Amino acid sequence: MKQKLSIVKIGGNVIEDENALDVFLSAFSRLDGPKILVHGGGKLATQLATRLGIPSNVIDGRRITDKETVDIITMVYGGLANKKIVAQLQAKGINAFGLSGADGNSIQAHKRPVKEIDYGFVGDIDGVNSELLTNLLSLKITPIFCAISHDGNGQLLNTNADTIASEISIAMASHYGTTLYYCFEKKGVLLDIKDDNSVVKQINTTKYNELLSAGVIADGMLPKLHNCFHALENDVKKVCLGDVTMLDENTELFTTLTL
Repeated sequence: MKQKLSIVKIGGNVIEDENALDVFLSAFSRLDGPKILVHGGGKLATQLATRLGIPSNVIDGRRITDKETVDIITMVYGGLANKKIVAQLQAKGINAFGLSGADGNSIQAHKRPVKEIDYGFVGDIDGVNSELLTNLLSLKITPIFCAISHDGNGQLLNTNADTIASEISIAMASHYGTTLYYCFEKKGVLLDIKDDNSVVKQINTTKYNELLSAGVIADGMLPKLHNCFHALENDVKKVCLGDVTMLDENTELFTTLTL
């Protein structure tokens, strides 16, 4: 039986709230066994860009990444956000190791082709260096990934953190029994967006299509759920969505996805 590996993606609303981040990192540090953390930092990047007088262009929730924006996200994702998380985890007894996709050639990608919209320097993932991650985990080192990949030719690429978490989970599934957690401000997929306790606890493919038809799953949840089922279809053992309490084994109020 394969050892469990937990891959946790943390949402930007948690990162920018110091108290919420501390609560999350405490819960993450208590997870048994090897683990990997993936984070973004979009709101922090937007704040820094505004302070520097650099306009942020977001279309349908996706950031247009020109050369100036690549510099901003590298400073924020790979610098400020990543290193604050790493330092705070060290204080909690976790030997954390901050990474972008360029470090150790851990996540290689290609620039997204231009179709209806030119997203600029946005990366679509080609591969994850599972050997590197397995070696780090064997040394009891916890990788902390920011949402940056690279193209192998010297170019850093802005890459969706949900997608990075999904692709890491898939790549590691041949080595571990991988469980993917998407941790954000809601308790899970909600039947009623105004009722935080209206959590749909179990969603399989059939239920997913029902919720889509009913308009329960829409907007920003659509790409997140796509990543969830993509992971499950590629040997990831389990995918869960919820707030920080989901990481407590005694909590039952979150969403679990299965095929």
